[in-house]
Formats: sequence, C-alpha cells, structure tokens
Amino acid sequence: MHPTTRRSLQRRPGLWWKSWAHQLLACSVVLLLCSGTFAEVDFPSLIDADDIAYFFNQNDLEGLHWALSNIFQRSERNPNPELTVHKLPQQITSRGGGSAYTTAYKIQQDIEQAQYLVDHLRDKKEVAFFRDTVIPTYRKVFKNIPPLEKLERTAGLYPFRLPADEGIHDIYNKALHHTDFDQLKDENGKLLPLLNENLNADDIQRQWFGEDKDHENPGVVVVDNILSDAALKRIRQLLLESTVWYQTKTPLRFGGYVGAYIDDGLHDRILLQLAFELHKALPRIMKGHPLKYLWAYKYDSEYTGINTHADEAAVNVNLWLTPDEANLDPNSGGLVIFTAKPPADWDFKEYNTNTERVMEELLKPTNFANVTVPHRQNRAVLFDSALFHHSDIFKFKKGYENRRINLTILYGNMQKVKSAVSDEL
Repeated sequence: MHPTTRRSLQRRPGLWWKSWAHQLLACSVVLLLCSGTFAEVDFPSLIDADDIAYFFNQNDLEGLHWALSNIFQRSERNPNPELTVHKLPQQITSRGGGSAYTTAYKIQQDIEQAQYLVDHLRDKKEVAFFRDTVIPTYRKVFKNIPPLEKLERTAGLYPFRLPADEGIHDIYNKALHHTDFDQLKDENGKLLPLLNENLNADDIQRQWFGEDKDHENPGVVVVDNILSDAALKRIRQLLLESTVWYQTKTPLRFGGYVGAYIDDGLHDRILLQLAFELHKALPRIMKGHPLKYLWAYKYDSEYTGINTHADEAAVNVNLWLTPDEANLDPNSGGLVIFTAKPPADWDFKEYNTNTERVMEELLKPTNFANVTVPHRQNRAVLFDSALFHHSDIFKFKKGYENRRINLTILYGNMQKVKSAVSDEL
C-alpha cells in the first residue's frame, strides 16, 4: 500500500482497517502463490477508540484481539528489542506509560507483582528470571529513588540514571509475563457466559431510565455479583499476574495508582468477551453506544485515588475486583458520582484539569449533590460517563493481593448537554 494512501485511510479508522485487511489478504495470496511466503504486516503503532468501535460494531471479537495483540507485540513492550517495530507513541508516554522514568509506588507495585509471580508461576525458568533478575533490579532502583520532597520539580517522577540503575531498561514496563487469557469454555469447548446467571437485566434498565419508582437515581445503577464465580476468579488472576501495569501518575499532583489499557496490553480475550456480553445484556442502555475503551487501575493506599473528572463516553461500567476483607472500611473505598455534567462549550482539558472551576461553577451550585457507592468485590456501577466522579476515600490492607483494583469499560460518545437523566439525578 502506498504511504499516502495509508495515511488518508487512517483518518477514517474503521475504513482503514477494512480496506487494509482486504488488500492484505489479496496481496498475501499472490505472494504465497509466487514465493510460498507471506509479507510482513505493516501494523500501525496504536489503535484508537474508533478502530475499537469498528471491530465491535462488526461483532468481531477475534479481529479486535488480532489487531490489539499484533500492535502490542511490535511495540517497545516486547522484551526482545529485535522484535520492536514501533517506539511508544506520544499518546502512551504522555499519560505516564513511558520507559525512562518511574515513581516509588510504581516500583513497589512491580516488586510485589514480581514476588507474586515467583510464588504462583509453575515454569521454573520464569520463576528464576523474576527471582534472580527482576526483583533484585527493581529493589536496587527503589533504593535509589529520593523522597518525594526532593522530586518536586518532576512532581514525584524519578528519571532513571545510569550506571546506578543498570539493567532497569531491560525489564521496566515490558511484557515480562503477559497472560493473554482466552474466553471461558467448558470441557467441550463451548463458550461459557461471564455474567452471573441471576443478573436481572430488565431491573437494571428500568432503574437506569427511571422507570423503577423505588430507585432514586436514574442514570446511576449499582449491580452486585455481576460476574459468575469462575469469571471473577479468572479476571482477578489476570489483573494480578499480567505485567501490563505501565502507567504511573505524578504522585504530587494525581495520587498513586498504576494503570493498564486496552491499547497497551490489556486486551485478553476474556476482557473483550466481557465487554461484548455487557453490551448484549443491556440493549436499551447500550443502544447506539459501541465499545470505545477499557482500562484497569491498581491503587496504593498510602496515596489518594483518582481526582474529580468526567470520561468521554456515554456509559461507564466500573467493576471492583478486590475481596471485601481487604477493605478496612466497608462504608467507603468506592466511587463518588456527582449530578453535574460538563457544559457543551467546555473541552476535555478544561473539565478534567481545572478542578477549581469545576467545583465552583458546576458542583457547588448543586450543593455537591452526589451518589456515593461503597466498595464491594464483584460490584459494578453503571453510570452516565459525563457525570463528574472521583474515587472515594479508601484504606485497604497492605499486601499485593489486597490492593484496590477496578476495571472500567466505556461505551459510546459523551453527551455533555444536559439530559433528562442528569436533570432527575
């Protein structure tokens, strides 16, 4: 494909994938017939929300997984530098996923995860690698990181320094252990549902649209025990094991939590299946709102969580995975959802960075009216993603398996203009 043609098609992502896939198939057949070999696929460096929606609208889970995994394998996350085709895109490094810097809490999470893998993996070579190479390197770097007050210029970020941090670039923010879990299937290969068989989709949708008189907050719905026991166990295992937690926040500005994203390694088939199942189970809520994005966050209780913000989507599904006994206060640890939305003339940067203006002009006039939902394992909160929200105060037990983890799935495009739903909240 000619470079100018490819760039033109990339401006229309869905068409780019469709056109590219058809041309690739035709070219591959010709090359196979002529030489017996296939040409190397020229994957882009990043897949965006429109591309994800395109595959989703085609009901093509395998195609979406194929695109995500191939892009990921060719990125700098691959521990083998000889297989790296694309450097990390600016979009990934700018959100805190770079490989030249870290934070103390991020390295601490990486150490704890590496030790967890040593304790749980069966492959002896993999165990030896984490035990003898990864953990000692991380611990050496951790000792080199100054206290936060000495990192004010970088808001808490620590840039790696050689030779003091020798060896870190070979392992830091790499796919050292990537789960890539398949969908749940029975012994005959039949696909098993991930959602709890007792999930009452009709009740959820009636509450969302305000048709249930006993439900006080249309547009915000709490669903307990949303996953089957098997799905909860497998997804939690995935989030504990997979080394895809590449994002770190500047702790002096944004708190302390690491992030994993669908376009940067968090694309296991089981997660994609969950996104597809939720959409199918709630047709009235999800109508016209394809999957756009997916991420997970893992928190350090010594820091704060996510600040007040709104997400660019129509429907937000926020699912909590950590066991209840890890939460030291069962009345907190969840999510605070306000009743206000961004005005139509505010852009993303304004309503997600100018917290003071949001507080004064949007939340204060409502007397900070909100719905506060405490943390529970296997509890999901579905809400209008344009509503401002933030992490509730939380305090979880120490220890890797006790860290607060949430999985977020976004569908559709944000509706910033005030709607009947937001009026009624």
